[in-house]
Amino acid sequence: MFEIKSTLLNRGRTGMWLLLVGFAISVTGCDTENDLNTSSTVTLPDMVSPASLTTTSADDYNDNIYGLITGATLATWIADWPNNKPYGLASDSKLIILQASAGEAGSEYITSDPANGVFTYLAPMVNELRSNGVVQTKSMVPSGEVIDAFLSKYNIDPSKDMVVCAQGTAGGYASMQAGRCWYTLRYWGMLKGQVAVLNGGNAWNETNNGLVADVTVNTAPETGTASVKDLPALNFALQATLEDMVNITPTTDTNELDDGVFIWDARGSNQYYPTGDGDFQSGPVQGHPNGALNLNYSNLLDSANGYTYKTKAELQAYIDGDVDAGSNGFLDITLQAVGNGNAYQSGDTVYTYCETTYRAMVTGFASAAILGLPTRFYDGAMTEWHSLSAVADSDGNLLAPANSPWRTDTLDRSHFFQKSVAVNAPTSGSSGYIVDAYSNTAQNIIIEDLAYKGIVVETGSTGDTSSGGGVLPANPCGG
Repeated sequence: MFEIKSTLLNRGRTGMWLLLVGFAISVTGCDTENDLNTSSTVTLPDMVSPASLTTTSADDYNDNIYGLITGATLATWIADWPNNKPYGLASDSKLIILQASAGEAGSEYITSDPANGVFTYLAPMVNELRSNGVVQTKSMVPSGEVIDAFLSKYNIDPSKDMVVCAQGTAGGYASMQAGRCWYTLRYWGMLKGQVAVLNGGNAWNETNNGLVADVTVNTAPETGTASVKDLPALNFALQATLEDMVNITPTTDTNELDDGVFIWDARGSNQYYPTGDGDFQSGPVQGHPNGALNLNYSNLLDSANGYTYKTKAELQAYIDGDVDAGSNGFLDITLQAVGNGNAYQSGDTVYTYCETTYRAMVTGFASAAILGLPTRFYDGAMTEWHSLSAVADSDGNLLAPANSPWRTDTLDRSHFFQKSVAVNAPTSGSSGYIVDAYSNTAQNIIIEDLAYKGIVVETGSTGDTSSGGGVLPANPCGG
């Protein structure tokens, strides 16, 4: 295994930690399937824990001023932002409303009031193709450079402004986008009291909550100068990496009730338990990591009422293992409901994913920002997980080496179904392209993002300093 041993040296005026990191590495056998398991971890003790990143909603969502807010609350803010803004915000803080899409006809954009610091922008959250050191994956949380360009475009100061992530036209994908907006801003260090998700779409809130909409939207000023480098919080534990998932996945496909882990598959049951090529979205295999339970994200939303989140009590009932009036609840590998008491356990950390962790932005937001449960988003998701399969591509070559410690298509890691037609091997610069099947870490995204915030990572025994992870070991299995 390898371990990052860290020593805190100094905290500067910007609140950044200087961290020296050394690796100690040993990799054992590659002869059998079970030997492919890795217990490697990256320990960064100064990162904020998932339990500290939660928000427990009020039973009545109208009482929230961050996390999940209602159109009625937002309407009050817009009407007189200088006097009605939440307590604790700076006097010159702006209210920035980021719509994932234009709203329904006649309700295209939530009204703004630039003279009083209220702005509405059509601004779906950015993402990026990134490498974790093992494989490249699409739709990942953006790098520091990319998120800072986004903040600059909309003149957002993440140290003091209030950001509301809104759907626009109500819908499942718009709900995912709003959740992704919340996740990205929290990941990069914005305080929980400065980020909110608007419950429901524009038209529904205009009809039911007095929210005023308009047909015009503010033009992005592209004048911002603030940076996430200025935010001292290290909230990167919101992201669960491939390495984290490998380490928390049980060796049998069972939701172990005493391991402190709850793995939530937010997809449809056909992708969770595929039976044919028609169940595939991407990759050479389809399935799920061992131990995951399945509850489709769509069950958490009330599509008849503007794609608002169901009540807190209804969401809690799902987590408890109960089924709703439509017989929807968490399923295990038998595709049967697990029943009350057999889903989430007190003290568990939720690990949630889908195919690209867009659907999981709904499930993860519900668990982290409504129910107040420690939650991590497996951002690489099944697009990343299934790309590391030792199956033949269309040219007859293995996509991942059979002896790679990161291989996932083994019975002690996954339940999987192989596609009947071979897929083309991903090319360099595309999602699923394996950068190094024998990398000593799959945490490079976290390491790079720490570096962007001013945390120096010293890698290997040479004393070299880098933002890109540790010195790669030789292939532990020869060849």
